[in-house]
Amino acid sequence: MDAPRIAIDAMGGDGGVATMLAGAALALSRSSDLRFLLVGDEAAIAPELARHPALAAASDVRHAPDHISGEEKPTQAIRRAKTTSMGLAIAAVKDGAVGAAVSAGNTGALMAMAKLSLRTLPGIDRPALAAIMPTLGDNDVVMLDLGANTECDANNLVQFAVMGAAYARTALDIPHPKVALLNIGTEALKGTDELKNAAAMLRAHPTLPFAFVGNVEADRINRGAVDVVVSDGFSGNIALKAIEGTARFVTDLLRRSFTSSFRSKMGFLLSKPALHLLRVHLDPNNHNGAVFLGLNGIVVKSHGSADAKGIANAIGVAAKLVRDDLNRLIAEDLGDYRSQSAESVAAL
Repeated sequence: MDAPRIAIDAMGGDGGVATMLAGAALALSRSSDLRFLLVGDEAAIAPELARHPALAAASDVRHAPDHISGEEKPTQAIRRAKTTSMGLAIAAVKDGAVGAAVSAGNTGALMAMAKLSLRTLPGIDRPALAAIMPTLGDNDVVMLDLGANTECDANNLVQFAVMGAAYARTALDIPHPKVALLNIGTEALKGTDELKNAAAMLRAHPTLPFAFVGNVEADRINRGAVDVVVSDGFSGNIALKAIEGTARFVTDLLRRSFTSSFRSKMGFLLSKPALHLLRVHLDPNNHNGAVFLGLNGIVVKSHGSADAKGIANAIGVAAKLVRDDLNRLIAEDLGDYRSQSAESVAAL
């Protein structure tokens, strides 16, 4: 296939143009076939692009006179889609000029713009925000929805399961991922009617390219027992923030403990290699790049505070999804699910 071409919202994120372009340059050094469309203020992009000659040779620049602030409401952002770096980056996906867009800007605005411009894939009612998180197992875990939809019915959850499994097969190279619903207990009778109905629907389709393993509790998400965790956006976002907060708490507690006395400082020196591994494992930059699954195009959301390494990782996620044609997999799996459902109904 042709080399992946990625649109970069150069004005998004806390680090601005310098960080976004440094991340793109790092991504290019890792994968020399990448090509970029840098969208933003040409006057701001030009001096930073001059610092990265290889990136300049692999990029085109599209001027955008405006950008979306972090505080801007989605409804306001939508009205300025045609003049902002975020809106024009998404428009490039819609027009087929690029295979994916990457932004570290306002999440709500990005979701609203992408959904309005790209629409959803056939058979998908709502897009979901998915991210990859570290575990104690051999593989990371895909979790969705992380905030795009506060309320979901059983059909939405089933669609999320299909999309999340396809994402795990692509991004994590897991041929037959294990999928679970986030619930307050592992027993089949636990949870809301939506969760119980979604579980019944998934159990009725055992031939799909993933294994539905029932429910998982929040304290087991990072244990590595499952590959995909499915929830509504309200519960998923709370679980995500709790996991991130716990990681920061443990890191800060260790830092405080190791500086409390001379003996503790000596213990820190002895434990430094192990603590380095812990820091690498918990660093959000190493798992940067959430994806809006279910859209008729690929849009990747980076942490606003991501550094160049984090931006490069988000671009790497986008490029892999373009290469592996994620949306084709989702469409095929969803088509299989709907065919099996129709056959089951016909047999009644």
